[in-house]
Amino acid sequence: MVNHTGCFCRRFCQALLLATTFAAGSASALAPEHETRRLMLATEQAVAAEKWGEAGEYLNRLQNLKSEKPGEYLYYRGRVMLESDHLNEAQSALENYIQQTGEKGQHYNDALKLITDVEKKQRAASKRAEQTNREEPVAVIEPAGGEPLARLQQLYLVNSPTEALTVHLNNLLELNGWREDQRIVRTGSAPDIRYRISVESGQVNIQESRKTDDGQVRLSNQSLPVYGVSPSVRWECVASDHSCWVYDPRDESRLFRLGNSQKKTAEAAETFGRLIKSLQSPN
Repeated sequence: MVNHTGCFCRRFCQALLLATTFAAGSASALAPEHETRRLMLATEQAVAAEKWGEAGEYLNRLQNLKSEKPGEYLYYRGRVMLESDHLNEAQSALENYIQQTGEKGQHYNDALKLITDVEKKQRAASKRAEQTNREEPVAVIEPAGGEPLARLQQLYLVNSPTEALTVHLNNLLELNGWREDQRIVRTGSAPDIRYRISVESGQVNIQESRKTDDGQVRLSNQSLPVYGVSPSVRWECVASDHSCWVYDPRDESRLFRLGNSQKKTAEAAETFGRLIKSLQSPN
């Protein structure tokens, strides 16, 4: 005997879920500043409820908005990254939050405590790795210093390694954005030079936005075909201009001008190389 009432309820619930999902995905009619505030509130609620997957999704949508983010954006990103055991990203976000907001930040004390938690987890992970190496001296091929791709996919809620690496690289470039005056970082202010990476048809597309002296923003675009390009990407920091540089693997010219964090620059160069390698071997 077929339970028609049960079938109807299941179909109704499925339709309602689809409609709700569509409504959530299409909630983009708000102006960027209002959408930023809405997503920040949603992130705060998700974190309070310890719904880390939801919080990560809201933060990724915030990352893609072309609007000024409040300082709390970095705090919540740090919390979500820590819960996902993405320790380097968590530390970078929390340190940037402290730098931007200082003692007046709403979550100043909590952020300091979380940075300590990150350090404890890093030390524990290092001890486990040392113990494993002593007990099982097995050669494992891993990208040097990089997070496993499966973990990046889980962290950013995307479907492929290429997508995960792209989002991760954009986050690193944003966190270490270059500013003419490194001493003054206003809460939520955008860097003077920003980069946005996308991939299409076997090439990396790079958009640069640069503030001009008259306060305008000048956009430029270039494409980097990956086939035949070395995935070993060089970087260096230059004290004289308070900048770190990631070099173009095609001709060793300067490609990304970043802030003076060696750690973040090294990770950005490494992630850029992994992205190139991923596009070279899409299968």
